[in-house]
Amino acid sequence: MDLINSLFHRARMLKERLFSGPHKSIMYVSLTVSFLIHVVLFVSLQKAFPLSWVTENMRTFQVELLRPPVDGIEKDSGSGAEIGSQQEKKPSSEEDQETISLDTDDRRYVSYAKAIKERIAKQWTYPPDAKAHLLEGKLRLLFSLTRSGELSRVRILQPSGLTILDQEAMRAVRAGAPYPPFPEHVTVGRLNIDANFEYRLTAKK
Repeated sequence: MDLINSLFHRARMLKERLFSGPHKSIMYVSLTVSFLIHVVLFVSLQKAFPLSWVTENMRTFQVELLRPPVDGIEKDSGSGAEIGSQQEKKPSSEEDQETISLDTDDRRYVSYAKAIKERIAKQWTYPPDAKAHLLEGKLRLLFSLTRSGELSRVRILQPSGLTILDQEAMRAVRAGAPYPPFPEHVTVGRLNIDANFEYRLTAKK
């Protein structure tokens, strides 16, 4: 209401200034009508769009997102941990084997290694082509035997650099199979044997 009274007061002052001359009645009527129209429009707009939100304090709304609980998560996790522990307790086949040298001095394997070495020596020859070309070399291979003496695998660990020499050593190991079964005091399920093969045309000095 104070705002409306102020507008009326200013309109009255403006009227006194403008209507001191001729045709003041016409001007008076025009300005009065215009003023009343603006007042009506202002009051209507205020009722339609109240301005009270300007003076109100802003409100802060806090929203929290909640995820519904999922049944069975803890139960599944527990069963997974149990399975993992069972897998860790499962014995490895690598524990049931042992690796020895063909020239071992271990009393448990000396006699058995000697028998294997003699059998390989009967099969091992100097390749004629290598001998004709004066080829020499040294290699190291590993072969595995089962308890029954069967050859399960053979592979080169350190090649000689000459394929013909490497192949002859592997052929000799395969030709010697099957080997004697493990002695009763040898309890492992598999025996890995590390062997060196040296090809020389002249005797060592």
